[in-house]
Amino acid sequence: MKKYIKIAGTLFFASLLTQSCLDFDDPGDESNSNVVQTETTQYIGNVDSIPYFNQPTEEGVRTAIDSLRTYFYQALAGQYNIRGGKEGGLPGAHAYQRQYSLGPDLYAQYFTIPHKDFMYGTHTSTYNVSAEFNDNALGAYTMAKNAIMPLLHHPMIDSIPEMKAINLLYYSLIAQERADLAGPFTYLEDKQNSEEPSEYNDLETIYFGIVENLDTIIACLKHYDETRPEWYKEQIKMVLLQYNQTSRGLFEGDFSMKSYIKLANSLKLRMAMHIVKVNPATAQKWAEEAVASGVIESVNEQQGIFPAISGFIHPLKDIATQWNDLRLSASFESLLMSLDHPYAKYVFLPNAYDIPHKNGVDVLPANTRICGIRSGTLVGDGQSQAINKRQGYSTLSLNVIEFKYCPAYFIKWAEVDFLRAEGAIRGWNMGGSAEFFYNRGITNAYLEEPMYGSDYSLYLDEYMAKEEPEDYISEDPMGDGEPWPSVTTIGVKWNEGDDLETKLEKIITQKYIALFPLSTEAWTELRRTGYPKLFPVLNTDDGDGSIKQGDMIRRIPWVPTDPVVAGIVEASGIPALGGPDEQATRLWWDIDAPNF
Repeated sequence: MKKYIKIAGTLFFASLLTQSCLDFDDPGDESNSNVVQTETTQYIGNVDSIPYFNQPTEEGVRTAIDSLRTYFYQALAGQYNIRGGKEGGLPGAHAYQRQYSLGPDLYAQYFTIPHKDFMYGTHTSTYNVSAEFNDNALGAYTMAKNAIMPLLHHPMIDSIPEMKAINLLYYSLIAQERADLAGPFTYLEDKQNSEEPSEYNDLETIYFGIVENLDTIIACLKHYDETRPEWYKEQIKMVLLQYNQTSRGLFEGDFSMKSYIKLANSLKLRMAMHIVKVNPATAQKWAEEAVASGVIESVNEQQGIFPAISGFIHPLKDIATQWNDLRLSASFESLLMSLDHPYAKYVFLPNAYDIPHKNGVDVLPANTRICGIRSGTLVGDGQSQAINKRQGYSTLSLNVIEFKYCPAYFIKWAEVDFLRAEGAIRGWNMGGSAEFFYNRGITNAYLEEPMYGSDYSLYLDEYMAKEEPEDYISEDPMGDGEPWPSVTTIGVKWNEGDDLETKLEKIITQKYIALFPLSTEAWTELRRTGYPKLFPVLNTDDGDGSIKQGDMIRRIPWVPTDPVVAGIVEASGIPALGGPDEQATRLWWDIDAPNF
């Protein structure tokens, strides 16, 4: 068998793979992409039922594993789809760009695109609605669902219910993220593995359905750790080694269900906070249940796609530094600089080239300062610096994004701590104080894979002691309008005497930075709370016409081009959404009301 781990520092894990008694081909080998994508017989089972009290037999478990090999391969592709994979492969630049960089990365104002011309379409500004790109972020859900559902519906999966629970957990995660991008979708029919779904479910139905599944998943996985015999656990261990390498606990040889339980509870906590305005009682109930059951509380309890396990390099390396398709947004620049955040010292680079001023006279010399592009700027052609001077603006350090092996987390430990900090200021039982979780969240908010070292900690003490923001002026030399003073008015240091709104702004501001580059969740929190404070996006009329200047995009519209799909959207989608299929239509949890 080929070693599946290709990066130094993981020999222990690679050696475990070679000991596997399940002699499968390497699913990371490109030659096996046809295996991952093999069409399989459609079964209609009950996804919501996980019969974990059944007593397994060794023969039955071995037979089930042998019957499900192709389905496990296919479901492995679904795990990769969650963070930018396609066609059975690990997360890669093309799929990641369509899932994040042409939409949520821009909506969260992490990045801007410095040019409009792509080989498969054009993208003129942040809110531009393009038939080529508009629904790309939604496609990740479809790919993951199509990869995972055949396994969940296979009759043999009930013989190894823990693998059903784990894969239902992956589906639940991508379903939550899909719901928060555009709103209603065919959730119930998708879980039935329907080939022609036509009934959109509202977000309330989707949210409650996901949490119900999470509760079942958690019960199943806790039962495993407490009661399953060792021979059974050895079989599950081999399956996890081959097909479910999403737990960072593998670095320590942890093949328990702990990190999956923690992921499920952390997802429940995330969803609880999303609905705090529309259903505060349920939000508190879910949050307190999740924390009591056990959420992520250490580095190795995190899950995601890890370069040091699976051998990929974060797709932003190609998109931002090789293809020149992303540059730092002026909003993120201003936030980082006004707080003197560590990322401004080593994650983002100063302008790479001389940038001519719009007045035709002045020039910003190369390597002068961190320099972002104002979100919403109407950009022109040119991916090369010779044609397009915007290519000289700040981008990611290759040393950080590639050589520090940045993971693509499902849910990051720091996010969970900031969720608990917010719960604590709301008076919920989060197992500790807001100050404790806030400070621990900042401490563990680094971007890099910790085993390879980080510059983040070098600046941390000074950063966390910062009581007031610095005066900072952003200026896009080639951009629209006058220089823009920072809109950040809060410092970093926790002050128990602050009012609730100031505490919330501090929590969400630090959470927004810690989430980077997970723009889908950052955009959700920006919509939900209005924090962090960012510059208004320019040229909102380049969208679908529904967003007033000064407002932000609230959802990705469907804008279907297929007449059959358009009819389904009109008959089912619009009623479930409760508003027009527009960028300005708020989702169920996105209430236009005070945070407290």
